[in-house]
Amino acid sequence: MLPKYKRILLKLSGESLMGNKSFGLDPQIIAQYAVDIKQVVELGVQVAIVIGGGNIYRGMNEAETGIERAHGDYMGMLATVINGMALQAALEKVGVFTRLQSAIVMERIAEPYIRRRAIRHLEKGRVVIFGAGTGNPYFTTDTAGSLRAIEIKADVILKGTRVDGIYTADPELDPTALRYDKISFAEVINKNLKVMDMTAFTLCKENGLPIIVFDMNTPGTLLQVVEGMDVGTFVS
Repeated sequence: MLPKYKRILLKLSGESLMGNKSFGLDPQIIAQYAVDIKQVVELGVQVAIVIGGGNIYRGMNEAETGIERAHGDYMGMLATVINGMALQAALEKVGVFTRLQSAIVMERIAEPYIRRRAIRHLEKGRVVIFGAGTGNPYFTTDTAGSLRAIEIKADVILKGTRVDGIYTADPELDPTALRYDKISFAEVINKNLKVMDMTAFTLCKENGLPIIVFDMNTPGTLLQVVEGMDVGTFVS
């Protein structure tokens, strides 16, 4: 089956890498992600990835920790590079060529982020993992994902979460919540649905970049999304 999308930006949360743990990395989850991503790469899809860092470090309340916001954000950026290295190792273990690029220069472990180089890697069939967010404090990895997707001219952002789409309410708390198959950017804003932070969401809206929210923790779902099957919620 021919894929619906040629170039995708896969946005993963750091928390999704924890599996059932309360902190850190679950090797089984990372291995499953690697297999799912490999299936998509073998279809000929160009894959770029942005991962959060919340499983290792989440910007804490300055009043509680004494760590100022900007400093804490840089700590979070380093956590995303650790996650990127873990996913890179898992992908290469299953035979997928990858490149890790960092918005903060770390020449021993990652290439610096260079837009043209990233696109060239994608064209050569390599998975490109973007680490360290945007390289700036006060911006989330959601914003980094939106920014990188626009820069590399991705067809879509695929936001992999623990739930299978966007609901009228939190499905983990409200069993009567209904899932949207499709929803517009305007509706998401009017109904105050938490898809991404507002900066990231506005970037996608202004640049006409669609978002699909789907369940990444169910094996094979990523492949279904890329093939255009009716899974997750399509935001446009």
